[in-house]
Amino acid sequence: MAHYKAADSKREQFRRYLEKSGVLDTLTKVLVALYEEPEKPKSALDFLKHHLGAATPENPEIELLCLELAEMKEKYEAIVEENKLKTKLAQYEPPQEEKRAE
Repeated sequence: MAHYKAADSKREQFRRYLEKSGVLDTLTKVLVALYEEPEKPKSALDFLKHHLGAATPENPEIELLCLELAEMKEKYEAIVEENKLKTKLAQYEPPQEEKRAE
């Protein structure tokens, strides 16, 4: 009987831990969302993972595209900066018509 109470005590401590950390509320909300879903998904587990924000393993092609996107963003920023400098420089250069008249 003492062994049974010890197991219950551990369970109760664990339950309180989950409750304090918000796990029970989050799981309840996701399970309610699944319950209220008009068309049940094929995979309940995938539904839970998606709604809990579990990271799925990245496709190698997606990783390559992300790297390419980051490179393109860097190039874009460099070009924007270059254009700003060219615009500033153009303010100090005489207009093309004045150059021809000289």
